[in-house]
Amino acid sequence: MNKEFNMRLVLRVMGSLTFVEGVVLLGVCFIPIIYGENDLFYFLLSAAISFAVSGISLFLGRNPSPSIGKREGSVIVTFTWIIFSLIGMLPFWLSGSIPSFTDAFFETISGFTTTGASILNNIEELSHGMLFWRSMTHWMGGLGIIVISLAILPVFSVSGTQLFAAETTGPTKDKIHPKINETAKRLFLIYIILTIAETIFLLFGGMNLFDAVNHSFATIATGGFSTKQASVGYWDSPYIQYVISIFMILSGINFSLYYFGFKNKFNKIRENEELRYYLIVLFFFTAVVAVSLIDFSKPFSFPVVEKAWRDSMFTVSSLMTTTGFSTVDYMYWKPLTWVILLIVMLTGASAGSTSGGIKMIRVVISAKACYYEFKRLIHPNAVIPVRYNGHLVREDILTRVLAFTLLYLVVAAFGILVLAVSGMGFLESVGGMITCLGGVGPGLGLVGPAGNFYAIPEFSKWFLSLMMLAGRLELFTVFLLFTPDFWKR
Repeated sequence: MNKEFNMRLVLRVMGSLTFVEGVVLLGVCFIPIIYGENDLFYFLLSAAISFAVSGISLFLGRNPSPSIGKREGSVIVTFTWIIFSLIGMLPFWLSGSIPSFTDAFFETISGFTTTGASILNNIEELSHGMLFWRSMTHWMGGLGIIVISLAILPVFSVSGTQLFAAETTGPTKDKIHPKINETAKRLFLIYIILTIAETIFLLFGGMNLFDAVNHSFATIATGGFSTKQASVGYWDSPYIQYVISIFMILSGINFSLYYFGFKNKFNKIRENEELRYYLIVLFFFTAVVAVSLIDFSKPFSFPVVEKAWRDSMFTVSSLMTTTGFSTVDYMYWKPLTWVILLIVMLTGASAGSTSGGIKMIRVVISAKACYYEFKRLIHPNAVIPVRYNGHLVREDILTRVLAFTLLYLVVAAFGILVLAVSGMGFLESVGGMITCLGGVGPGLGLVGPAGNFYAIPEFSKWFLSLMMLAGRLELFTVFLLFTPDFWKR
């Protein structure tokens, strides 16, 4: 029988997190001051509302019991993202930068879930303060995913993030530090170092400080919000495109591996199967797409081949890491490439990174389970266990991985049907569902890299907002709230 729901603890944790959002909103106030813009009031008002919500939550949640279970964890994680988005949308909505409530919420939850799907038709019209806050939602969301995953989601024993964090999960056996808060601090530091490093490299490429910081926020969080309507394609610079490509790939790697690298534990990096398959798949599809972009009827030249490789590498790494930046409109490419791009959108990068999608660790384990099942059919008496990183994968872990992968594909198929019924076209339904569930950003057709989600039906925007949240929080965390048994005492 479930214990009584610990509402006081839920309110206290959510109040503390909402306070943090208020502090960040206050920090953003310096941007309109620096640039002499007139939207300071809206950030101050939003911060005041955030502090008020925080104060009420902390007051109602005073003296809580320290016990936390699956119900409390699921409610905290899910509703924190919703409340963050409701408060985070206020500067856009109150200032009239995004006058529609639905559009403002869609844009903001897309930011916090690091999806990067946008409804904006002219991004450059936004003030520096609004653009900075828009990118900051990415950076907070990416950072929050890591910390909340480590601190709360392991309670569920269904979180994909556990696959890299704790000894009890089976597929991985490495811990950065026995204490979760110490682990979080180390991941914070890695996250900040990567952000600063990319900013410096972009400055060398000719970006101004504001654009460099914003694009670094969006890259390291694998979010994809740009300060330009043409995204990274605005800068016709191979240097900038290669820098962002490299940092997108780095951001799709399990963050714990960086820590092991700092500690000279390179054997853990070499032996990591997920990293190996992630890079193999990424560069294999990059090569395939690059070849498809070359016109073999014309004479070969280095600039042509380099451009094909660069466009392919940027697009594949952007979609596989679920960042969502673009330099070209891949809807003009061959339909074969659309299939490849949908595959990498579904696959995603590594668990323990800020990327979305199914995650490479699950794909690898699922593929191994299928392969070994074929071998068992041929050799019925053979004992062929699934191994990952040299360790046996426990049966319960294997079941969870396969269940998640199946659920992900079922939800994607169901969502495509819902979007089609709501009035969206076939390409838009397929691309929109896969991109929002996986936290990618651009989809196919009118919601592709040259378009956006502005013109889709209002119902579709709310449905995709839910899918962004569900996909970002590993499906089970959100869907548990809709099961009656979850709420029974």
